[in-house]
Amino acid sequence: MQSSPDPLTVLVVDDEKGIRDGSKRIISRMGCNALTAENGEAGLDIIGRDDVSIVLLDLKMPGIDGMEVLRRIQAMDRDIMVIVITGFATIETAIEAMKQGAYDFIPKPFEPDQLRIVVNRAREKIWLKKEAVKLEAERRRTLADLGTEKSRIHTIIDSLPNGIVVTNADGQVVLMNPAFGRLLDLDADTTAGGQISAYLPDEGLCRLIMEISTGCHVDFDDIPTYDFSVGDDRFLMARGRPVIGERKACLGAVVTIIDITNMKVLDRLKSEFVAKVSHELRSPLSTIHEQLALVLNDLMGQLSESEEHLLARAKEKTQGLISTIGDLLDLSRIESGNTCQEPKPVQLEDLLSNIVDFLGTRARTKDQTLLLERPADPLPTIKADPLALESIFGNLITNAINYTQNGGEIVVKADTTGINLRVRVIDNGFGIETRYLDKIFDRFFRVKNDKTRFITGTGLGLPIVKGLVEALNGRIVVDSVPDKGTTFMVLLPVN
Repeated sequence: MQSSPDPLTVLVVDDEKGIRDGSKRIISRMGCNALTAENGEAGLDIIGRDDVSIVLLDLKMPGIDGMEVLRRIQAMDRDIMVIVITGFATIETAIEAMKQGAYDFIPKPFEPDQLRIVVNRAREKIWLKKEAVKLEAERRRTLADLGTEKSRIHTIIDSLPNGIVVTNADGQVVLMNPAFGRLLDLDADTTAGGQISAYLPDEGLCRLIMEISTGCHVDFDDIPTYDFSVGDDRFLMARGRPVIGERKACLGAVVTIIDITNMKVLDRLKSEFVAKVSHELRSPLSTIHEQLALVLNDLMGQLSESEEHLLARAKEKTQGLISTIGDLLDLSRIESGNTCQEPKPVQLEDLLSNIVDFLGTRARTKDQTLLLERPADPLPTIKADPLALESIFGNLITNAINYTQNGGEIVVKADTTGINLRVRVIDNGFGIETRYLDKIFDRFFRVKNDKTRFITGTGLGLPIVKGLVEALNGRIVVDSVPDKGTTFMVLLPVN
């Protein structure tokens, strides 16, 4: 690898002193300027003062966490390569960080050679990007020229470790590097010139690339990353961007392909671990719960008030743990793709009516009004898993009851909008602050304030709802005003 004329500055941001000091020694011996920071605030301060090229960033830190630091670095509009440092427990966050622009990740604990490899890879990419900019300034050419001319820029693209494929506005491949062929298991003699669908096995990704190539995505932030598999044990992630010409016309698309198999494997191992532990815990907890109920029933009237309260609290807490384990198993099934059973014709009005009738008793204990507002015209029959639908709307209505004050009102409205069935669960309860709206679907997240701190729950209900809705090819939207109420809207395709 050729090195840049001036040594690069590498910043290590980690709250563990051993990681900082060890990384600094290794990086300094590689001919780089090494700086360290013990937390996110100190790291951002250094980035503001020094010309930092590479940041080794721990995701779990006190104060500002690694994801927030990554967002602030991205907002600086500086060409800084961020390598996240992650442990087993933060692998999902590492995947999210990669989707939000992080270059690479390195898992703890790591060996010196692992650190050298990932830093050298980032250093090489920085040098290659500088060379690419320099060569682009020297020689402007059309995308078709890149596929035929033996130029230095072609050589640079060929040497990149990630797969690169470039299409024109018609979706034809005009350039691809060897890494792209290796990742997609293409024949060695495969050449450019065909439609993108001839090179990629995933129809959804081909559609996305065609949309980018034809200029459907003018806002870069609007373009999603795309995960897909090649075979049973390999997973790739694609990120596409339009190529814009001098007159703002879209000339095609450039797509990078990254191998994320290791991250997927770690994610699957974590899910399997959670599922196994949950199965092992549910049986003994159920036994304890039944025995506590039996003791309370048999000794009714013989216990003191404090003893009876203590046993009742123990029974309540074991039931809470059993509910949490059930939710964890539901999430595990969603992550493994075993979300929904065989779809059946479902009359949504009847299903909602049964749920409202069943939960009406709970609402009446809080003097609440729970109503189902039927549409003027009958709803079309939807083909879906009825158990998944019961879980979705049961969770949403239960949430509305729990987070609405005594005497409040909950209304369930069902109608059609275009090709979708729309169900809204509307309450006039405590509401949710705007800053929490993008977090309520995160696992174990619960809004806690003076009004909600006594409400029990696992923080897993809404993540389960979101997973089930997406498995049914629908989407869920929330709108809320503090002290006014909340509306959850679920849109499900009729077909």
